[in-house]
Amino acid sequence: MDRNLALEAIRITEAAALAAARLRGRGDRNGAGQAAVEAMRRGLGALPVDGLVVIGAGERDEAPMLYVGERVGRCADGDDEVEMAVDSLEGTNLCATGAPNAISALVIGPRGSILRLPPAYMEKIAVGPRARGTIDITKSPAENLRAVAAALCKSVEDLTVVILDRPRHEKLMRKVREAGARIKLIGDGDVVGALSTCFSESGVDVLLGTGGASEGVVSAAALRCLGGDIQGRLAWRSDRERERAHTLGLKDLDRILSAEDLAGGEIMFAATGVTGGDLLNGVRFTADGAITHSLAMRSKTRTIRYVETIHHFVGRPNYGW
Repeated sequence: MDRNLALEAIRITEAAALAAARLRGRGDRNGAGQAAVEAMRRGLGALPVDGLVVIGAGERDEAPMLYVGERVGRCADGDDEVEMAVDSLEGTNLCATGAPNAISALVIGPRGSILRLPPAYMEKIAVGPRARGTIDITKSPAENLRAVAAALCKSVEDLTVVILDRPRHEKLMRKVREAGARIKLIGDGDVVGALSTCFSESGVDVLLGTGGASEGVVSAAALRCLGGDIQGRLAWRSDRERERAHTLGLKDLDRILSAEDLAGGEIMFAATGVTGGDLLNGVRFTADGAITHSLAMRSKTRTIRYVETIHHFVGRPNYGW
C-alpha cells in the first residue's frame, strides 16, 4: 500500500470530526453520529483506493450508515485494493455531552487483513509496548496485573486500570481493587482507553473489560502501530450472533484473538479528536474555521505523526471536501 494513505486518511477523519463537533454538547448522539458518517463517506469517495468496509455500522439495509460490505474509494484501475474498519464517531455519547475522548477513527489494511466480526461484545485486555507479551486473558485479573507490574517495574498498587463504567463490570472492578490496583472508570470510548496504555503521560497501564467487538478491532490496529498488545475473546449474547460469525468465516468462535488476528498485515491508522481528551485535542472553532488535532500511524514502521490542521470554511461548507 502507498504509505501516503495514512496521511490521506487524516483528511477523512478530520472531516468526520468537524461535522460531529458541530453538534458537540447538544445532546443529540444520533445526529452527531449521522453527521460524522456522512462526512466520512464523502471523504472516502475521494480516496485513491478500491476499498471495502469490513468493520462498520451493521449491514447494507442499515444504510445510510457506512455498512459492512460497502465499496468505498475512487475505485479506479490500478488503485490499491484495501479494506477498512471505520469508526466515524467513537463515543457518540461523549460527543453529545461534551465529555472527553470522542474521536473519529479509520483503519486501512490490505485485503484479508482485518477480521470480519458481527455486531457483538468482546472481552479485552490491552497494554502498552513495555508489557507486550505478558498478558493472558484466560488468567485472573490479579495474575495479569502482577505480570504487567513486573514488566513495568512497578508494584501492582501503582498500576492504573481503565474500565468501562458498566454494571457488568462490578465483579471485575472488585477483583482489580482486591489486587491493589487503581481504576479509572470511563463512560465510553474504550479505543482511546486501549491507546492510552501506550503513552506514559496518560497514566493508564492496562485496559480491562468487555466492550464492542468492532472497537476491539480498531484498538488492535492502533496498538499494532504503537507496539502495544491486546487479547480478545468474543462474548456471545445469542445463537444468532454465533451464526452470523460463521457466515463471516470465523470458525473457532471461542478462540483467544491476538492483535494480529484482529488486524494483521500492514495496517494504517488515523484518528482526529472531536472532544478534547487524553491523547488528542478536540475540534476548536475559530472566527473563520476550525483547528483539528490528529494522528496517523503505520504498523510497518511504527511511525507516529501528529497533525494540527487549520481549516478555513469561507466558501467551503463541506469542511474541505
